[in-house]
Amino acid sequence: MALKLYGAPMSTCTARVLVSLHEKDLDFELIPVDLFAGEHKQPPFVSKNPFGLIPVLEDGDLTLFESRAIASYVAEKFKETGTDLIRHQDLKEAALVRVWIEVESQQYNPAISPIVYQHFVAPMQGKSPDQTIIDANVEKLGRVLDIYEAKLSKSKYLAGDFYSLADLSHLPYTYYLMKTPCASLINERPRVKAWWEDISSRPAFKKVAGSMTFGGK
Repeated sequence: MALKLYGAPMSTCTARVLVSLHEKDLDFELIPVDLFAGEHKQPPFVSKNPFGLIPVLEDGDLTLFESRAIASYVAEKFKETGTDLIRHQDLKEAALVRVWIEVESQQYNPAISPIVYQHFVAPMQGKSPDQTIIDANVEKLGRVLDIYEAKLSKSKYLAGDFYSLADLSHLPYTYYLMKTPCASLINERPRVKAWWEDISSRPAFKKVAGSMTFGGK
């Protein structure tokens, strides 16, 4: 039975899962969820995720939500195929992957997501971007990226000299950030810039990036 992913390609969380599926060269069915029509808040979808958020993955009788959990499941279940995203044969490397997945979730994402929201989502809701919010989070993200710059001076990728789920998790939000004036946060840090150019050039992400558009941007 093919995997079923409910979501929207422009969604950062859906994109995170899509990239992981492509890294594993898996067959799956993407079932679009119309966010603008509020489909994700209707009973049929809420029965899959009670929080009414995308994406949702169905694998037979198993239903999962939360994109990082889904991506980890995909990486673990299909660890013998495609790219090894979790370093399952090396306990120490696998632990470092988990550390940097947590860093993305707890440090990187809280700083970058408000910036992307103000630049892309707010205008779609008829609002002007709030520069105060942008500036505050640019400062926060800059501090995080200073740590990344130092880390990437010691290894090619975040968890070591290997691409992993830790790097993949950063792709969707950073992709949108790079379409804003705040791209300078990445470009002004040479090791972070090289890392971004590397991970964003992977074929699995290129398959997803073409559909990541907000109102034509």
